[in-house]
Amino acid sequence: MADTLRLDKWLWHARFFKTRTLAAKFVAAGGVRLNANRVDKPATSIKPGDGLTFALGLQVHVVRIVDLGTRRGPAPEAQALYDDLTPELPTPAKRVGARPTKKDRRTMESHHETATRWGLEFDKNDD
Repeated sequence: MADTLRLDKWLWHARFFKTRTLAAKFVAAGGVRLNANRVDKPATSIKPGDGLTFALGLQVHVVRIVDLGTRRGPAPEAQALYDDLTPELPTPAKRVGARPTKKDRRTMESHHETATRWGLEFDKNDD
């Protein structure tokens, strides 16, 4: 096995992208950082121990390369190519209670009107 591998090929092997062409376009657009340095060449050589940071969708992935791999295999094989260091996102706050009734809404609106009369300002959409 070789000591290095092309970045776009590794991203494809690790199943972050459906095709190697998509991986190459993503790297060429400057969407990947290799060891904290921005990379824009898909042919950039990587080796085990390197760190990658890139954003896919709404999530930022931080991974450490463990192995280069020899093929694009099944998902468990692909996940063994890297250690996922992505920080976990906090879970969104759950809604407390039910939706306000019409009576509750009228009460909130009257509080808004009272506050406005007293010179207090706030956004109406903060309900």
